[in-house]
Amino acid sequence: MSLDKTIDKTINEVSVVIPVYNEQDSLPALLERTLAACRQLSQRWEIILVDDGSDDASAEILTAAAQAEDSAIIAVLLNRNYGQHAAIMAGFNQARGDLVITLDADLQNPPEEIPRLVAVAQQGYDVVGTIRTNRQDSLFRKIASGMVNRMIQKVTGRAMGDYGCMLRAYRRHIIEAMLNCHERSTFIPILANTFARRTTEIQVRHAEREFGESKYSFMSLINLMYDLLTCLTTTPLRLLSVVGSIIAISGFMLATMLIALRLLLGPVWAANGVFTLFALLFMFIGAQFVGMGLLGEYIGRIYNDVRARPRYFIQRVVTAARTKNDHNNKE
Repeated sequence: MSLDKTIDKTINEVSVVIPVYNEQDSLPALLERTLAACRQLSQRWEIILVDDGSDDASAEILTAAAQAEDSAIIAVLLNRNYGQHAAIMAGFNQARGDLVITLDADLQNPPEEIPRLVAVAQQGYDVVGTIRTNRQDSLFRKIASGMVNRMIQKVTGRAMGDYGCMLRAYRRHIIEAMLNCHERSTFIPILANTFARRTTEIQVRHAEREFGESKYSFMSLINLMYDLLTCLTTTPLRLLSVVGSIIAISGFMLATMLIALRLLLGPVWAANGVFTLFALLFMFIGAQFVGMGLLGEYIGRIYNDVRARPRYFIQRVVTAARTKNDHNNKE
């Protein structure tokens, strides 16, 4: 797929896409603050909130907000929980703006930063990322986030400081490129960067979570790390071949050395070779399990992609009765 070399860099309309999962307590403040931020824009704008199968009152709150007279809100209701990035892709499908901004619903990244992202994007950037300053997360989350960011930078070669912050801006041609990708597992900030020519990052504030708890548990972060490794690149498979070769050569050299020592010193020096045998055995078994695990991840992804099931299923799209939200700063 080729991108038009004469891409229009003007921004006439801004779409804000927000995935929502069990955020009934934060939604009133989120809606109020996001609407206030968008009213500062000189462009037309719309706010798309995607309910990712919440089991609290989030869907009802979004529906009521979207059905209000002359509302600037579009509510997209998924039939079940598909995950944050699938929900954002559902929002991308509904968005019509020249610039699309993503935002988490937990208010840890303030919606008041939206006008600043638009202003930076107007300088000609395809992607505007953000770096969270004075992070209010736990020490474990900070360490895990740092490890993931470094891993992504090494694997992709694209140096961005904070891939975990979803407060980001994407140009329309980047959105279209991502929508044309059909893999089931998608990490949007990285996928966008593979198509972007000009990217930048700005520092944004980070607030402590006021409502509810983080949706990312320890196991969720582990799963995310495996997703990132296997959806980005085949490098782990190549590394597996390299590591396997190194282990094989090392094993041959060690075996040669053990035979020589046994001939020179006799079998008693190392408990007749029992401990050495166990050490070698554990080394090879560990390498095999790592290799089988990585190979299984890739085979599982091939299986999911071959089935070609949709990323999500939209149960309902709720918009204002009058128009499909053609709003500007005069609202």
